[in-house]
Amino acid sequence: MNYAKGTGKTKEEAIEAGLKQLGASIEDVEVEVISEAKSGFLGMIGSKPAVVEIRRKPDPDVIGREFLFELFTKMDVPVEIEVKEKDSNLVNFELKGENIGILIGKRGQTLDSIQYLTNIYVKRKCGNNSRVVLDAASYREKRKKTLEQLAENLAKKVKTKKRKVKLEPMNRYERKIIHTRLQEYPDIKTYSEGEEPNRKVVIDTKK
Repeated sequence: MNYAKGTGKTKEEAIEAGLKQLGASIEDVEVEVISEAKSGFLGMIGSKPAVVEIRRKPDPDVIGREFLFELFTKMDVPVEIEVKEKDSNLVNFELKGENIGILIGKRGQTLDSIQYLTNIYVKRKCGNNSRVVLDAASYREKRKKTLEQLAENLAKKVKTKKRKVKLEPMNRYERKIIHTRLQEYPDIKTYSEGEEPNRKVVIDTKK
């Protein structure tokens, strides 16, 4: 049940009645006031209750699954979609399948593109606060460890040779991994330069 109409002596009572019908909390719904309560003559004659319509907010989980299922069907790639993490605005999907490498692509570029398209669709349906994160065969966790190791190795090199190093272009998520990992190095600083999608992380010594 995704819709209910509530009535009550006050708007608050009408909303409470609608929430009870849906079995939902106020954070999960959108409320439209159809009519305000009117007390009428002497509080009785001509009085009217407050009427509200309550609809469940679109669920990013459901909307995201529908989009991905249709996309993978058109791509003719069998994929199992699982939820790794979920709250009211964020859904983290794990994609599994025999040919999952096709969906990851070189350095995760295909996965990033699918995630970008999914987020556009989900935000259009559920609001700008909604967000979807996609992973496939734990690629992002493996990639994170690889980038952290790379950052550490390059930081040592920069510190030894006193010469800055520019990394290959990375997306915002991967650049953040580098910046975060090297924050604990007191003699090293990092910053980004260039324009998307060719923005790069620079590792340098603190002067």
